[in-house]
Amino acid sequence: MGGAQFPGDNDVAEVDAARDGEVDRRDVGKMKHGCEHYRRRCKIVAPCCNQVFPCRHCHNEATASGDRHTICRQDVEKVVCLLCETKQPVSQVCISCGVNMGEYFCDICKFYDDDTDKGQYHCIDCGICRVGGKENFFHCVKCGSCYSVILRDNHQCVENSMRQNCPICYEYLFDSLQGTRVLNCGHTMHLTCFEEMVAHNKYTCPICSKTALDLTHHWEMLDQEIEATIMPLVYRYKIWVLCNDCNKVSEVNFHVIGHKCSHCRSYNTRTTSRPADLSGSSSPSTDSSDNNI
Repeated sequence: MGGAQFPGDNDVAEVDAARDGEVDRRDVGKMKHGCEHYRRRCKIVAPCCNQVFPCRHCHNEATASGDRHTICRQDVEKVVCLLCETKQPVSQVCISCGVNMGEYFCDICKFYDDDTDKGQYHCIDCGICRVGGKENFFHCVKCGSCYSVILRDNHQCVENSMRQNCPICYEYLFDSLQGTRVLNCGHTMHLTCFEEMVAHNKYTCPICSKTALDLTHHWEMLDQEIEATIMPLVYRYKIWVLCNDCNKVSEVNFHVIGHKCSHCRSYNTRTTSRPADLSGSSSPSTDSSDNNI
């Protein structure tokens, strides 16, 4: 359980000043209390175990080993004011000392936070509070989450794409505190996980294998390298490849460096069997496990 932060000399002085009308009583202790996750002037009483914690994340971390269980934020009914130690029903203003226990308060999520620079807002469709400013986000119904307005009409929708685990670290994405990256294919992952993946020279989606970055320049370099590398006669034959980016098949010249899709010009391809109708767009009957990107 997190350590208590009860009134110090400065808080007492602020309370006296508020009593004399010099400062707003609701602002006493603002930004001076809380935990590593949030600045707030109260602790929550966990409805599952009736213990007091600075926030639900502190509770979940404390119970990660042993009797593991998590708090449903909407189920919190009681809080404890950190300035006067009064245990009380959930509300923004302490019923005893009159301070705002959180400058931002959501009665639905039972959420408090003094650091309003985060731009907190409650999304009705998500059912939870988010940060970043409501004007900067929109809720994508199909993807099931709030996305940056930059992605409005500018992303590939994948049903409930945010209500999944990150394909790298396997943490649930929907209510994660970490930033999220929406890939070109519509799948999502933590931004830090994406950056680490790229740092390890992995440029495709871990879920669908589509290219996750603009690799046009890299494709051009491969064009030049293939042109400069002449294959021996014994290796001059054609093979069929499936493109991971456009999902079409092509008959191309075999080369040790890579195989270019004849439809979208991507090198993100893999060898496959000859299509039954030879249309160049049918699904292959089998494919190999090698990926030539």
